[in-house]
Amino acid sequence: MSTTLAHGGRLIEAARRWGIPLDHWLDLSTGINRRGWKVPPLPDHLWRLLPEEDDGLGLVLRDWSRAPGSAGCLPVPGSQAAIQTLPLLRSPCRVGVPEPGFSEHARCWALAGHEVVPVTLDQIREGDGWLRSLDVMVWINPNNPTGMIVGRNRLLDWHAALVERDGWLVVDEAFATGYQGLSMVPMASAPGLVVLHSLGKFFGLAGVRAGAVYAEPAITDALAARLGPWSLSSPARYIMARALKDTIWQQKTLERLRSDSDRLDQSIQSLGLPATTGTLLYRYLVHPDAAAMADFLAGRGVLVRHFDNPQALRIGLPGDEFEWERLERTLQHLMNVVDQRRTGC
Repeated sequence: MSTTLAHGGRLIEAARRWGIPLDHWLDLSTGINRRGWKVPPLPDHLWRLLPEEDDGLGLVLRDWSRAPGSAGCLPVPGSQAAIQTLPLLRSPCRVGVPEPGFSEHARCWALAGHEVVPVTLDQIREGDGWLRSLDVMVWINPNNPTGMIVGRNRLLDWHAALVERDGWLVVDEAFATGYQGLSMVPMASAPGLVVLHSLGKFFGLAGVRAGAVYAEPAITDALAARLGPWSLSSPARYIMARALKDTIWQQKTLERLRSDSDRLDQSIQSLGLPATTGTLLYRYLVHPDAAAMADFLAGRGVLVRHFDNPQALRIGLPGDEFEWERLERTLQHLMNVVDQRRTGC
């Protein structure tokens, strides 16, 4: 298992490869909200202040996520920190991960000595028999990149089956913000249930590296001990608390993302391409020419994420009307080239 994996972003690498200056790119490769929450000027004293756990952030996180008081709630420097550290809290066991799915889960469990078992989305659609052989199941809800959703009741069935043999269900909700009745956080006090949240996607705060883990206190305490003191900076804690309290911005953003997600799907279909799946923050397009399409777009300064298995693209939402016009114009040029190749012109 490789110690590093390719992800969206990597804009500097793309600029070097394609010879296009950094400020000329439209980066739609990550699914991060391009109109994220606006960070206010920070008080100067934050830069000299060691993080304090009793600053009220935990209460804000609980209120925002509707976490039960009996659950542990641990602010972390991005959900990636938890993804890397959680595997260290268990002895080697069999861990199921979705395929396709966010590849850091498989990488980190394998590096910690666990046997990683890919679970295809077709297997999940057909039933739950595959669950019997696992000690831990990781599910991304909605799935990244496909957008597949597993409902709360079925996840609770998975959890019940796993906890009978001292197992875990880990639910990564990085893209779940805005989906009503989906989050597992209200059940997070149950033994063996771990829920990961991130402020990077919906809030557009990936650079802050801010997230949270909800689970029974034994798990969050063990995770906190592994991460050590001051893992989340004072500025990050300050920004998190204020973004989570800004419910007016969140509601307006949710309405916009729903509209924009539909717009992108319709724009893609209007070009004769298949309907997309995905989340509120990106569309996922399966297409046999996905690699060539990604290269064509990159050659014109539009960065999207290409996947190999299956051949597919993940296209994030533009941030303003200028970006929308640029993307739609570039997609039209792309389809003109594809059509010419098909007709042999």
